[in-house]
Amino acid sequence: MVAAADAAAAALNLHAGMALAQAKALVPDLAIHPSEPEADAAALRRLAGWCLRYAPLASADSPDGIWIDVTGSTHLYNREAALLRDLGVHGGEAALLRDLVGRFAAQGMEARAAIADTPGAAHAVARLGDVRGDMAGGLTSLAPVHIIPPGSTQPALESLPIDALRLPAATCESLRLMGFDLIGQLLATQRAPLVRRFGARVATRLDQALGTVFEPIIPIIPTDLIQARLTFVDPLLTEAAFTTVIASLTATVCTTLENAGQGARRLDLLFERVDGSLQAIRIGAARPSRDPRHLARMLDERLERVDPGLGVEAMRLIVVRADMLPHTQTEARMSDKDQSGGDIGELVDRLSNRLGADHVYRTQPVESDVPERSVQRVPALRPENRTTWPADLPRPVRLLDPPQPVEAMTLLPDHPPLAFTWRRVRHRVRHADGPERIAGEWWKRGGEMRSVRDYFRVEDEEGRRFWLFRRGDGSDPVTGDLRWFLHGFF
Repeated sequence: MVAAADAAAAALNLHAGMALAQAKALVPDLAIHPSEPEADAAALRRLAGWCLRYAPLASADSPDGIWIDVTGSTHLYNREAALLRDLGVHGGEAALLRDLVGRFAAQGMEARAAIADTPGAAHAVARLGDVRGDMAGGLTSLAPVHIIPPGSTQPALESLPIDALRLPAATCESLRLMGFDLIGQLLATQRAPLVRRFGARVATRLDQALGTVFEPIIPIIPTDLIQARLTFVDPLLTEAAFTTVIASLTATVCTTLENAGQGARRLDLLFERVDGSLQAIRIGAARPSRDPRHLARMLDERLERVDPGLGVEAMRLIVVRADMLPHTQTEARMSDKDQSGGDIGELVDRLSNRLGADHVYRTQPVESDVPERSVQRVPALRPENRTTWPADLPRPVRLLDPPQPVEAMTLLPDHPPLAFTWRRVRHRVRHADGPERIAGEWWKRGGEMRSVRDYFRVEDEEGRRFWLFRRGDGSDPVTGDLRWFLHGFF
């Protein structure tokens, strides 16, 4: 039997469930690969483990799906969403789905994704939602993704076929014989006759899709990750009890990290409730850490987001991401020169986990000759890139945005100013260095094709140092209007 058919095979009228002899009769030179269900299932579990980068809870949904509980995780993509707003993408949820589907596509995997209030609704819309239809968030032309707004689950399901309810094929066929083609028709029918005729599974699937019946997602936990788990005789309910357990879990995990020469960059804490559901919190670190006190404090600060329900019967701490962290001497330094000061890594971690990673930023170099474009704001927890500012070209500590116009007295074409006036204050130049010529980036805008700036480092009579530039090369009017600007302070 044909287990699966790709797009090329489907175009030749081949489909799953067809007898292999019939398929080969239609296409004599058909390329055939043996089906390996166990290997496919293992690969799907590995892929679900990779999806832990998006949220603490992910699970394989055999044979071809993955559950990801993104509750509380979409805000991490608000900054990316701001960059995509011009393309019609709005909100962190849309940016998360676009990133997910895009990464799959880069690896040659076609994926469809949906976000909804319930697992059943997300499952249904991801598989049978109309990609060509009106998608929330304006993503029709960007990616095969759907976002069902909160409270809109039932309207989104009503127009879907009954196959979206994860019912056996025989049950779906029987329902169609009775005239039920869409989920909306089932929702408009009384439950009792449906249950008597087709069994309780139809009602259960409807309730799970609408959220009236809880459907747990059993997360996948890769065995190769560093982790620790504690179970309790009596369920825990109080924050003080959770804090005590967190201290024990972080101590155990940090000991394992130390033995491995690693430090944690991202940790997930799972709360296993007595009703079978899971609560999760995630923290990240700006640099590798295995300090149990620091990690435990960050986890404690997020306990307010946990709903223990009727009680928590077990807690598990997982190191989702770890980087190498060599052993360093921290005590008994020989002199004050050995002390390393100014380390604000712990402060950055606490602010990022308390306020949100998108609200704490740092500056990062960008490959650009234009000074105001050579730096950008990035989340503090983002890994550093390998771009650096050139050491042989001094730059001011502070740039003015936009550059301030000044009145300057100078000799053309390449002489520094003898004096300049800024905000009605005249500065006589005692020393100057330059010019450093910076051309426009013609590949970004046509107006910069001939744009030229000549920068000078100048020092006035009082010892204050400024960074000035003149627009134009001093000889060709096309390169600039020869006006002077103050761009920064040394």
